[in-house]
Amino acid sequence: MHGDLSVLRRLLRLFRPYRAWMMLGATVSSITLLANVALMAVAGWFVASMALAGAAGVLMNYFMPAALIRLFAILRTGGRYLERLTTHEATFRLLAALRVWFFERLEPLAPARLERYRGSDLLGRIQADVDTLQHAYLRLFAPVLAAALGVAVIAAVLSQYSPSIALLVLALLAVTGVLIPLLMRRAGEHPGAALVETRAALRTAVVEGVQGMSELRVYGAAARKAQEIEGLTRRVIAQQTRLAALAGFAEGTVGLCASLAMWGTTLSAVVLVGRGTLQAAELPMLALAVLASFEAVGPLPLAFQKLGETLAAARRIFELVDAEPAVAAPPGPSPRPLDAGVAMRGVRLRYHADGPWALDGLDLDLARGRRVAVVGPTGAGKSSIARVLLRFWEYQAGEVRLGGHDLRRYRPEDLRRLCAVVSQDTHLFTATILENLLIANPDADEAAVVRAAQTAQIHEFIVSQPDGYRTWVGEAGVRLSAGQARRVAIARALLRDAPILVLDEPTENLDPETERALFAALERVVVGRTVLLITHNLAGLHGLVDEVLVLEAGRITARGTHAELLRRGGHYARCHDRLVAPAAAG
Repeated sequence: MHGDLSVLRRLLRLFRPYRAWMMLGATVSSITLLANVALMAVAGWFVASMALAGAAGVLMNYFMPAALIRLFAILRTGGRYLERLTTHEATFRLLAALRVWFFERLEPLAPARLERYRGSDLLGRIQADVDTLQHAYLRLFAPVLAAALGVAVIAAVLSQYSPSIALLVLALLAVTGVLIPLLMRRAGEHPGAALVETRAALRTAVVEGVQGMSELRVYGAAARKAQEIEGLTRRVIAQQTRLAALAGFAEGTVGLCASLAMWGTTLSAVVLVGRGTLQAAELPMLALAVLASFEAVGPLPLAFQKLGETLAAARRIFELVDAEPAVAAPPGPSPRPLDAGVAMRGVRLRYHADGPWALDGLDLDLARGRRVAVVGPTGAGKSSIARVLLRFWEYQAGEVRLGGHDLRRYRPEDLRRLCAVVSQDTHLFTATILENLLIANPDADEAAVVRAAQTAQIHEFIVSQPDGYRTWVGEAGVRLSAGQARRVAIARALLRDAPILVLDEPTENLDPETERALFAALERVVVGRTVLLITHNLAGLHGLVDEVLVLEAGRITARGTHAELLRRGGHYARCHDRLVAPAAAG
């Protein structure tokens, strides 16, 4: 229970900037509730009074009660509209703020702290779990506030007519608004939390199944994946069925308590009418007012049943945002780099405490304007150099200096402004090609965009499309081939015009002709920029880079120009002869 209250308090702190909208929504809800109770009460009194006046043959002034009925009807109708307007406006503002807040805290955790989470799971947290948090305000905070105010007013009014009736109604309102919600909270806690987890697992399974359908078919695992999804679907349905049964029980109990309160009020009022302490027309007024008053507490059982689901979603979000980033930002501002040079001395990096060294005493000199290629087999540690340089991972030993200053003195966001990167994992947003390019430099003009695309060997393809640079790439670039998406990513990096350019396997998924054209174009445009080229492909290095480093098991085993390494023989020459020479001969 203490943990639940802690989570709710934390949610309230997140909601604080929108407390005005929240209080406005709760106030309008209370006014609407009281207008409905007053409408039922006045209508009951009016109908009974008119009947009694007609039976007695006396005149009655019906203008005032008729006006009150119209007033309360207008308040109720308008209040319903304003209630939806204000509560949903507050909810949408909260959801938008929560998504931004969550993403801002998620970004510093990537990639080191997020490696154990699947992409579909992260997507589910930022979408479905954040959406679930709307229940905290829309179905819990606002209804509780409205119910508290409404019950207080109703109890005060009833006590003016009969304290015993007021106590009876308060007791049954307490059963409906406190006891039953607590029971629903206890009964719905486990299935609600389980439903959040199962739905997350189902989303993950479906996304992975769709994205990996071709691989699943190749390995004959499509049927097994379908069975997994079907099993998770059955579990979701079973959990939803259990929660629906609880909701039905709660709704029936609320109706029972409302009926008991109405009949108890009616019987008590009959006695009071017989004693002459209550007018006959006031009997239906009190009975209908009591019946309508249960609208105040009616939503609470379902709200508390949903509380387990809401708290489970909140914990899944807080679990992520509470993680400490692997790379801590320095307390002060970043230093001003003296130049665009990079120097690494004795750098050691491993990704797990008991894992092997990905970089084992690495020394690298990348002076301003110098172009260096790092080659080696898969797993040699090539990409780890870029991860250290970009502060994606914290190195355990050694020293890295950029622009004459220790790398750890730079704030990560400032450091990454100095670098343009083409990573192995190319990501394109669901937008046009132009919009994907302008992410790197929103102020770039058309000529700069075209030059970057021409260098990346993608311009001809773009202009051949009916919409040109406004061609829609689809979700994650699905409408482009792997090679086309790669070249768009290269153009985006070139458009940024940062002093340091990091190319991690830039020619992956490119055909040999495009690869040669790309290297030839890069040779012209990277002049004056500090370039780190990470590749396993040895073609095109001659003339493009000033030095080649051969990396094996996290250590540099050879270095020199392309021609020097070929003359020395060894691993580099053997790889060149095996991979490049046959392709050139063909």
